[in-house]
Amino acid sequence: MLRRHRHIARLTLEQLAEASGVSARTLSDMERGRSKGPQQRTVTALADALALDEDARKQLVELAREGRLKDHWARPTGLCELPRSVEDFTGRAAEVAWTEEVLRGAGVGLISGPAGLGKSTLAVRAAHVLRPSFPDGVFFLDLFGMSPQPLPIEEALAMLLRALGVADQQIPHDIPGRASLYRSLLRDRRVLVVLDNAASEEQVRPLLPGGGATSALVTSRRSLAGLEGVRRLSLGPLPVLDAAELLNGILGDRPASEPELAQLAALCGGLPLALRIIGNRLVSRPEWNPAELVTRMTDEERRLNQLKAGDLEVATAFGMSYEQLGTSTRRVFRRLALVPGRDFDASLAAILGGTSIEDAWDALDELVDLGLLQDSASGRYRFHDLVRLFARDRLHAEDTGAERDAITETMTSWLLRMATTAGRWFEPAYGRPDRPETDLSSQEEADRWIRVNVDNWLGALRHAASSGGHAAVLDCAESMHWFTVRWLHAPHLEEVFTLGAEAAEALGDQVQQATQLNYLAWVHLVPPPDPETTLRYTAQAMELATRSGATAQIAWAHSHAGAALRRLRRLDEAVESFTLSAQMFKAVGDLDAYSQCLSGLGDCLYDQGRHEQALAQYLDLWALVNDDQSGMTSSVMELARPHTKFRLGMCLRALGRRAEAVTALTEAVTLMDRLQLADYLHALALENLAALLAEEGQTEESRRAYARAAEVYEAIGDSEAANRSRPDTQ
Repeated sequence: MLRRHRHIARLTLEQLAEASGVSARTLSDMERGRSKGPQQRTVTALADALALDEDARKQLVELAREGRLKDHWARPTGLCELPRSVEDFTGRAAEVAWTEEVLRGAGVGLISGPAGLGKSTLAVRAAHVLRPSFPDGVFFLDLFGMSPQPLPIEEALAMLLRALGVADQQIPHDIPGRASLYRSLLRDRRVLVVLDNAASEEQVRPLLPGGGATSALVTSRRSLAGLEGVRRLSLGPLPVLDAAELLNGILGDRPASEPELAQLAALCGGLPLALRIIGNRLVSRPEWNPAELVTRMTDEERRLNQLKAGDLEVATAFGMSYEQLGTSTRRVFRRLALVPGRDFDASLAAILGGTSIEDAWDALDELVDLGLLQDSASGRYRFHDLVRLFARDRLHAEDTGAERDAITETMTSWLLRMATTAGRWFEPAYGRPDRPETDLSSQEEADRWIRVNVDNWLGALRHAASSGGHAAVLDCAESMHWFTVRWLHAPHLEEVFTLGAEAAEALGDQVQQATQLNYLAWVHLVPPPDPETTLRYTAQAMELATRSGATAQIAWAHSHAGAALRRLRRLDEAVESFTLSAQMFKAVGDLDAYSQCLSGLGDCLYDQGRHEQALAQYLDLWALVNDDQSGMTSSVMELARPHTKFRLGMCLRALGRRAEAVTALTEAVTLMDRLQLADYLHALALENLAALLAEEGQTEESRRAYARAAEVYEAIGDSEAANRSRPDTQ
């Protein structure tokens, strides 16, 4: 309310501070919600400086009064009594065992994690379980760490001293005196102190025992990394089975099927607070159908609204953490909701936040510290599903539609530039891309970036396609062509080249449309192949390429059609297509493509049982891909060698030349390993090598090769072939 009035008055914080006599720091705390109950004289000074009318003045004064009352009544007044434990406590067996181990040994345990995970519930449960082990008392103190005004240290010490039997007149006036008395009283006692909802290391340190038989258990949304000498437990969501069991316990006799419970548990993301809210809502509304609630929660736009019951609300729990953030970190948090994929890194966070990479790291650290993000050892971050929805709600509440659109376009543009540049690293004619802003200095870095960010750049590609960014879409799709050789079985390839073909059509570029259709034809040749679909795409590509005079694309259409016809066992037609494409590529001097056609012709000869002729064809091809003066591109030669060596091995095996075949297939596997080609051909080479080794009596070597073949088949999603290749099935 104060911020709105200040904006209406067109005043900066500094100008309002000068006009009212209230410091800019105090004003900032009030506007950010850190100070919700300022004194009446402060509010009156602000109302005067803002020249508020009577109604607005009354509303501002009333809000401040309510804030002061809430703050007053929020403070505990008892003797640190342990709250009751919930009767339907479920799961967390390992975590309870951990607390028992730490606390029975007179240690200090810290349970940290995001809002709603049940840190306090776990701490209370453990304290009740351990109560018999602490005959001198179990004390519980809420430190109000997420409050705008956490419990002051001197007040916390006073409350603990009263709980230990110290009269008010005997409590020292200063913090060091209180802390000293507190520790001396604990030294000879067997006490458990539960310090719930801690704000900071500074708040906690004076409240920890100084030795002896007393133990302490601290909970906090922050990691409190600066706290020394503590054992740490980072709490995560409940596993699905435990979450469903907790929900079932809350529902009691309320009927709900196992699938409904599992769905609700999954939609709550294993968050105990969310599960309790959903359970309470169903119990209090017997007429509600659990299946209908599942339907409501499946809609992401409505999910957070469903997670409220009485004074329990998931968004409020997240909001308390959000209020702890600085302005720039809030902005980063909100805008990260726009990320299309499941995770992201600091570079993308910097783009969204409009900050330096260093500031992005700081913001991400703060978000992890408060449990609003999850991090990993690989430097990637992700939201809990419900936190992501909260971030999106804050984005829509605090950023205008124009701001959201602008930052979405900025993110989309950056992701597509990064993806396109990364893909260009693998294009023979391109060399090292000259885009220093992408910070990709090698093929290895480019490869990793494409793989780990696939959900994000693919989401950007979809957005650009739907918003008319056809040139950027086409550029990105084209750049991915050569990289696909390294990731043959990636599930997104068809979508990438489909979007590329649609973008080329929208731009009226028939040559590029034919190119993208040929890429699609090739994608459907990757095992398990779909040759009929390949032929449909080659026919479309042929028509467009002929119409536009694109000789290279006509030749590629013939080549891909030949591969499809071969798989359909229409071998004479396949030979005709490969021969025609080979002639066209040789005529235009494209030796890279020409070599692929020679390989296809060899495959047809092999399939026809003409193994001697196929061997001769592959030997000619082997000579070509090893001739540095052939005119072929070096990177294409490097990729062609393991494939050619594999085909030589297969021919030699068919001709009964087993020893030579073992040598050839071993060399093929070595070359594939060197290039990290985990594809169908790699698996097939290993499987055939394993069979040959078994025939040669090399049992152990055969088993190892079969095991590796099974691993590669599993990695590319061919479970049937993986099971066939496992050593125990041979």
